[in-house]
Amino acid sequence: MALNRKTLSGTALVVIAVLFVAVMLLVNVLFRGARVDLTQNHLYTLSDGTRNILGSIDEPINLYLFYSDKGTQSLPQLRAYATRVREMLQEMSARAGGKIKLEVIDPLPFSEDEDRATSFGLQSVPVSAAGDKVFLGLAGTNSTNGQASIPFLQPDKEAFLEYDVAKLIHELETPKKPVVGLLSSLPIAAGFDPQTRQMRQPWAVDQQWTQLFEMRPVNAENLKEIDKDISVLVVVHPKQLTDDAQYAIDQFVLRGGHLLAFVDPNAELDDSGADPNNPMAAMMADKSSDLPRLFKAWGIEYDPKKVVLDRARALPISVAEGQAPVRHPGILGLTDSDLNRDEVVSANLDTINVSSAGYFELSKDAKDAKLIPLLQTTSEAMSVGSDRLRMLADPSTLMSGYKAAGTPFVIAARLTGKFKTAFPERKGEGALAESKEEGQVVLVADTDILSDRLWVQIRPFFGQQIMNAFANNGDFAVNALDTLAGSSDLISIRGRATSQRPFGTVDALKRNADERFRAKEQELQKELSDTERKLTELQSAKSQDQAQILSPEQKAELDKFLKRKLEIRKELRQVRRQLDAEIESLGTRLKIVNIVLIPLLLTFAALAFAWWRAQRRRQAQGARA
Repeated sequence: MALNRKTLSGTALVVIAVLFVAVMLLVNVLFRGARVDLTQNHLYTLSDGTRNILGSIDEPINLYLFYSDKGTQSLPQLRAYATRVREMLQEMSARAGGKIKLEVIDPLPFSEDEDRATSFGLQSVPVSAAGDKVFLGLAGTNSTNGQASIPFLQPDKEAFLEYDVAKLIHELETPKKPVVGLLSSLPIAAGFDPQTRQMRQPWAVDQQWTQLFEMRPVNAENLKEIDKDISVLVVVHPKQLTDDAQYAIDQFVLRGGHLLAFVDPNAELDDSGADPNNPMAAMMADKSSDLPRLFKAWGIEYDPKKVVLDRARALPISVAEGQAPVRHPGILGLTDSDLNRDEVVSANLDTINVSSAGYFELSKDAKDAKLIPLLQTTSEAMSVGSDRLRMLADPSTLMSGYKAAGTPFVIAARLTGKFKTAFPERKGEGALAESKEEGQVVLVADTDILSDRLWVQIRPFFGQQIMNAFANNGDFAVNALDTLAGSSDLISIRGRATSQRPFGTVDALKRNADERFRAKEQELQKELSDTERKLTELQSAKSQDQAQILSPEQKAELDKFLKRKLEIRKELRQVRRQLDAEIESLGTRLKIVNIVLIPLLLTFAALAFAWWRAQRRRQAQGARA
């Protein structure tokens, strides 16, 4: 009996092992590629836009991840990010149905792989004082020998990793330059200047656009329809466009075209009203622009007679030679805190300069539209009539009667939604009443943002023009057009959460401690000021002969302050010590939970389960008996 039981037990174990292997093989076949993302922010789940781009690949694409694995042995943070990059690329390759071939290469110094990485345009960055450099870049090729690359995958741009890689794949999939139409009443592009009777140079932003896109001029006169092969339309300073021209833009957006529109309540470079015989005519001419019917249909409120002032972002300007610069609340230097860090267009920019800009609002009855700010003022801003900026000799006069609105004004925004036509009365053949898909429009309430004077210095250098940018206006214009020129799937990919998980509780403790520390410092500074004031009052009451001698009142006041200073410094040290103690206590509690409590809970759960099974076994044996 015992031998038979042992034989049966051994046979059962073999059968169980065979069944386990068979089940694992079956699961591996049936659920190949299946993944479960249990991270809080779904870091390893590709967005719908990325999956659509991967599913539309027709020709094979080769991706090469050049990563210095051996060179980053002492850089754990960079190695962790490289693992994140490799896992995302592997996920994309698996989702592409065999159309993406991924190769991970470790370019050792002075090797052919290093030369290959350099030929792709990848950059190595120094990581030590000895000059050691590492690669972490991505290159790709398509079947027609087209190339695209990301010189270095920066860890601080992890939130846009998926977008950058998807953009590279999209460029390899569609290597032809996107066609962009330019409708402008300002002299942005190169052309003949009738006033100087010479050829004028293009603006710097137009030179950048021309390098990346196929720019095609669009004439506003007699405009009836936007060409079908234009994917993005750039409208700059649309002054008094005819209904036919606005209708052409309306239908272009409804059929899926993307629009980048720059309007302005006071375009300072608008010289349409210039008269050589009457200089005052240009100053008094209307320099505003608007798309009234389109804005109303899209649920946008914009007043072409209002500009925004912001005393917190006012830039200093020179009003006269030999005089100190004066801050102009109508010429603003927006900082990184005024830019939307969650939007690809503005995420990695630092400074944007605007001048006499307007603002946008979403009307209350706009149901389907969504206005996402890209650039906005601070809450110290206010709006005034644009006529206040005309013939302004002293910008400081704008501060007269200044009253902050308390809320920021949106200067540039991304507008999305299923738009309805602004011309419902036009019902001819092919006329669209509503967009089939979600429309994409970027609106900017300033045209001066594109002018060279606000962001770049251009200097001749041995027959060439050298551009030295001092603001990110050009980057903003290129990013906006680059994003719109991509597919709708690419536009839908937004910044993702990063894999780095900050210690929120510790950060909160530090913030609270810093607030208490600053409060104590302010208290000390206030008492110092009060003491200095009292000492000054006592000193002024003394005669000139006794000016250098401390009176008993002064000495008592000074001793009192010094004593209080020591007490406050002691309290400041106590605040810091308390912070360290709270952080250490938090760490101790976490260690107890992770090292002691969790294992104990698992142990008790296992013992309870074993006891429950033993009880059931005894009950079953008792029932058979």
